[in-house]
Amino acid sequence: MATHSTDPGAPDPQYLSFWRERHLCTLTTPRPDGSPHVVPVGVTYDPEARLARVIASRASTKVRNVLAAGPDGARVAVCQVDGRRWATLEGRAFVHSEPERVAEAVRRYTERYGRTPGPNPARVVVEIELTRAMGSRVR
Repeated sequence: MATHSTDPGAPDPQYLSFWRERHLCTLTTPRPDGSPHVVPVGVTYDPEARLARVIASRASTKVRNVLAAGPDGARVAVCQVDGRRWATLEGRAFVHSEPERVAEAVRRYTERYGRTPGPNPARVVVEIELTRAMGSRVR
């Protein structure tokens, strides 16, 4: 098994296919003290927009951590694993509450995970502007 990097805006078909499969992921955000906060999440990957999206409640720790990073966003990573296969996306995260952005994130979540999340008036989307993509290449 080898590790490879790829352009997050132009992933190879295998890498993209893995991100289209239904997998639980993790999101790692920096706490204000710099230590990592890791939580399970659902993630959608949009290479054309160079974005990963995570829907969340405005009061969640992950959202508070991103907001605490300030206007330049928080450096974060999302990762998924399946046996020996793994993939990580990295970038700068920003929190958005605009209804059209949240709706797009929910649409993509529903498409990937096969279920529509229940209503949540405090829902926001964490959009990660991707700068790096890497993963395993199983031979």
